[in-house]
Amino acid sequence: MGRLFYFCKFRGMRFFVLVLFCLCSWAAYSQQDTSHKLSEAEDLYIAGCKLLDSAKYKDAIQTFKKAIKQKPDYVEAMNKMAYAKYKSGDNKGAEKDIQTIMKLAPDNFGALKLQGIMYYNANKFKEAKTAIDSALSLNVDDAELFYYRSRLMLAGKSYKTALDAANQALEINPKYIDAMVLRGEIKYTMKDYKYAERDLNEAIAAMSAEKPDYNAYKLRAKCRFENANYKPAVKDWDVYMEAFPEDEDALVARGACKIEAGDFSGAVVDLDHAIKINAKNPVSYNYRGVAKSELKQFVDALKDFDQSIKLKFDYPAAYVNRAAAKFASKDKKGACDDLNKADSLGDEMAYKLIEQYCKQ
Repeated sequence: MGRLFYFCKFRGMRFFVLVLFCLCSWAAYSQQDTSHKLSEAEDLYIAGCKLLDSAKYKDAIQTFKKAIKQKPDYVEAMNKMAYAKYKSGDNKGAEKDIQTIMKLAPDNFGALKLQGIMYYNANKFKEAKTAIDSALSLNVDDAELFYYRSRLMLAGKSYKTALDAANQALEINPKYIDAMVLRGEIKYTMKDYKYAERDLNEAIAAMSAEKPDYNAYKLRAKCRFENANYKPAVKDWDVYMEAFPEDEDALVARGACKIEAGDFSGAVVDLDHAIKINAKNPVSYNYRGVAKSELKQFVDALKDFDQSIKLKFDYPAAYVNRAAAKFASKDKKGACDDLNKADSLGDEMAYKLIEQYCKQ
């Protein structure tokens, strides 16, 4: 009995030692496996960020998905994946990712920032302001957030507040070209054309010549027109229209600049093109009539003014310009009738011309 007891006891001890060894081995393996997965997730995250920086959004999304599979609560990877989806045009997917992040981390800066930008681009300005303000409460050193706050204020016609926000963006990042362009846009809207042109000069000088911001050239062309810098304005329109040759408004605006710069034939070419695109714009006919008048093509000019007035009967500038063409054609009565019509429509120049030419 005693031998059997000891034998059994000994076998039990061996079994206990064996189980203990297995448990320790499993724990060590489990810890090693978890550590391996975490390391793999981080490597995938880094690889995904490189793909994102290279604008390979679809590949980046797949890489971030793999990282999150290894680490289900990997909020940083979720943020990057949401951004990649947003950049690739998958707004619904990005919003879904943001909602997941909010459940894990309600005050996550990256998610709030992206949500604010997405709301802004969707013209949901009230929601955008809430998200951007929340993000700024977590980080007041983010230039992009001040840029979007400035855009929101501009959309709401709070121009001074918009200007302050653009200035804050540039204080944080003095080389922020988009913010320079935005500040120029705000000043243009405020009719501060001189300083708007200065901001746009700085922005265009800083941007890549290979990848120009065509909107900046368009905006500077408008500023230069208002500042009577007509030939430089034409050059800016030339740059813009390399990318958008069928932009009707740009053709009309460049035609107007060419008239002021004395290139009347060039203006006619632009306005012919604009009218071919849209034959129902009275402004195009009015400007073409002016250009033809300067070329002394009065018969054709009068036809253009007639068509402009036919399309817009209460267009005072067209009546004034038609009056000038009629004076040049020796039709004083018709010219004075047009000036009186323009005067009745509130044109200030018409009254002065009536006093000068029609009171005799």
